[in-house]
Amino acid sequence: MRNQLMSLALSVLALTVAAPAAHAQSASARRPSVALLDFDFGSIQPWWSGNVDLGKQVTDMLVDELVNEGTFRVIERKRLDVLMNEQSFSNSERADPSAAALVKLGKALGVKYLIVGSVTRFGLENSSRSFGASFGISVLRVGNVNRTEGKGTVAITARIVDVETGEILVSAKGEGMSKRKGVQLEARPGGAPAATINLTSSDFQVTVMGEATEAAIKSTAAKLVAARARLE
Repeated sequence: MRNQLMSLALSVLALTVAAPAAHAQSASARRPSVALLDFDFGSIQPWWSGNVDLGKQVTDMLVDELVNEGTFRVIERKRLDVLMNEQSFSNSERADPSAAALVKLGKALGVKYLIVGSVTRFGLENSSRSFGASFGISVLRVGNVNRTEGKGTVAITARIVDVETGEILVSAKGEGMSKRKGVQLEARPGGAPAATINLTSSDFQVTVMGEATEAAIKSTAAKLVAARARLE
C-alpha cells in the first residue's frame, strides 16, 4: 500500500511539473512566426542629409515593439538579411515582393507569414515668427526674438502576407504626430554682429520626428496584434 501511495504521489508531482511546461509549449506554438522585410520609403522626398535608410530604421523599431508585445514570434533580423543578400532581393521588392520571392523566403526562414510595408509620410513642418525687442542686459543687447514651432507627421502601412498563397491577410495603417516649440534670440554682444542663441531645451527637429515615428510604430503594432485572429 505504501509503495502504491508513493507511486501515486510521484505521478501527481510529475503531472504538476509537466503541466506548466506543456502549457508554455502550447502557447508558443499558437504564436504565429513572422519575418519583417525592410519597409519601402521610395515615395518620400528626402529632406534630411546623409544616406539614411529610413525604411530599415522604422522596421527595426517595429520589430522591437512586436517582440516586446509577445503576440508574434519574430525571426531574427540578421538571419533575414543574410538570406536576402544570398537571393539578391532588391530594394524595389520591399513593399511588393513577388510570389516567387515570398515562397523562397518563407521556406528558408520556416515562417508562413511575412510583414511588408511602406513609410508613406515622413514630414516636418517648421514655422517661425519674429518680433523686435528693445531691452538689453549690460553689454548684451537683444535684437529680434524668433518663436519657432516644428510639427512632425509620420504614417506607416504594414501588411501581413501568406508566403504560400501571396494573399494579403492584414493591412494596418498607423500614424503619429508631434509638435514642439522653441525660442531663438538674436543677441549682439557690444557692437558685434548678431549671433543666434538657441534656448530650446533640445533639438526639436530631431525630437519631433522621433516622437511622431514612435507613435506611428505603436499604432501600427497595435493594429497588427488586434488582427491576430485572422491568421490560421
